Amino acid sequence: MSYFRKLNQKLEQLNELLNKKQRWLILCVADPDAMASAMALKKILVRKVESVGMAMVNEVSRPDNLAMIKYLKIPIQKLTPPLAAQYDKFALVDSQPHHNPEFSNFKFSIVIDHHPISKENPVEADFVELQPEYGANCTILTEFLYNLKLRPGRLLATALLYGIKTDTHSFENNFHDADMRAFRYLSKLAHQNLLRKIVRSEYKLEWLKYFSQALKKVRVIGDGLTVFMGEVDSSDILVILADFFMKIHDISWDIVIGICDGKLIAIFRGDGIKHHMGNLAKKLFGDVGSAGGHKAMARAEVEMEKINEHPQQFLWDRMEGCSIIKKLKKKEKNERDLSET
Repeated sequence: MSYFRKLNQKLEQLNELLNKKQRWLILCVADPDAMASAMALKKILVRKVESVGMAMVNEVSRPDNLAMIKYLKIPIQKLTPPLAAQYDKFALVDSQPHHNPEFSNFKFSIVIDHHPISKENPVEADFVELQPEYGANCTILTEFLYNLKLRPGRLLATALLYGIKTDTHSFENNFHDADMRAFRYLSKLAHQNLLRKIVRSEYKLEWLKYFSQALKKVRVIGDGLTVFMGEVDSSDILVILADFFMKIHDISWDIVIGICDGKLIAIFRGDGIKHHMGNLAKKLFGDVGSAGGHKAMARAEVEMEKINEHPQQFLWDRMEGCSIIKKLKKKEKNERDLSET
């Protein structure tokens, strides 16, 4: 039995697309899984075409992502019209064309992704590889490298390993057997000291003030808590705080809310057992903004122009009217009454 699935037909199909006169640009929404996938696809394409570039449609601000770019020497640029004009072929990794408005300007020849398939938005490209059951897109690219007998160097192996680690949340989220095989294979090739350095790059020094503020603003509701941070420099700090509070014993969910770039942003985290964070996000904000996610994590965004009162009052009114929050408060009161009798 082969270590990875065999991709002979896929490789033949991919090879037919490539020639030495082409200039390829690989696009992504930059995160560890996407950037590592782009690096791997570049290694595959660069042998067969004139040139290959990598571009992201978003800004990278998370410290671990910045550390990954720095220490693994990832040559990724911000997508601009002048940059795109230098290329005649386009590939998309760890995403599908309908995932971001900026992708609508491109006709993709290659799409490689692991996110759910949308019947309403079928992917159209000369080469399409979708594996929605996989936990990480890096696993797909590792399979392609393996089938092509292209051994990833230490920096690429480290990037792919970190991509799998982040997207599977160290195999705490949904993953496939192929993810575990890829992780095992890459572990032998990766630079473990560099990986540890990237993993530990979680916070920026200027973010420490937000931890102090958050600890003073915590509101406990049943087995969860909420924090309204007011204005923040980046929504990344809300994610960091939401993850931080989930490490508290007896806390099974939290919501960290702040205002950034003209939007009210709420980050939801849960233990994936008691409450469904995606449902809670939709209940609280689905009628006024974008909201949704999974059982253990979710996100909501509301344009500030839609809020006609003080943002904090808007939040508390929403929570008071939410049936899920009401049940949690009622349960908390009953437990408190029992402890007092």
